[in-house]
Amino acid sequence: MSVAGGAGVRLVLMGAPGVGKGTQAAEITRRVGLPHISTGDLLRAAIRDGSPLGRKVAPIVERGDLVPDALIGEVMEERLSRKDAEGGFLLDGFPRTVAQADLLDRILARRGQALDRVISIEVPEPEIIERLVGRRSCGRCGATYHVRYQPPKVEGICDRCGGELTRRPDDTEAVIAERLRAYREQTAPLVERYRKTGLLLSVDGRGRPDEVFGRIVAAVPGLRS
Repeated sequence: MSVAGGAGVRLVLMGAPGVGKGTQAAEITRRVGLPHISTGDLLRAAIRDGSPLGRKVAPIVERGDLVPDALIGEVMEERLSRKDAEGGFLLDGFPRTVAQADLLDRILARRGQALDRVISIEVPEPEIIERLVGRRSCGRCGATYHVRYQPPKVEGICDRCGGELTRRPDDTEAVIAERLRAYREQTAPLVERYRKTGLLLSVDGRGRPDEVFGRIVAAVPGLRS
């Protein structure tokens, strides 16, 4: 499928941990050209770099807790001020709460902008847990695998570079259960907020990634050529 356009479209991609937001955001960026702005990626980069922000959020992320709004707002305002976000963007992982949605509205209002759509990817929780527990990644080259859906040729070894495959600290069942509980309690009201404003579009996240991508494109006119 080839998709053109997307310029000037400002989107939020929502869904519980493990529904495939990162995969779909990366595909939209590749095919449409919108910059993919992931709070998870931004925070992990800060932790990896050992920056002051990274040192603050590292223990929070390791526990599976949500990062405080003040820190998230600081990160997002700086990112949205960059030139590549002037013509549209795709937010992944922010906002997570009604308070963060209000914060995002204020950030965009200061720039004379507003959201166009909020896409919520929906996947049953048992499938989410299976997806997350089985994730593995290569610490050397960053390649990702799944023990069931996309296993390496040799268990524990990256096909691409031979590096060791590991599981993220927050991909244990206990942490996943806490993340899903936090999502239900803190983010579910946000879904209702966007539903009431008419911005929300729910998309079935089950099936192959290309099938989910097709549903997203079909639901968002601004992504079609």
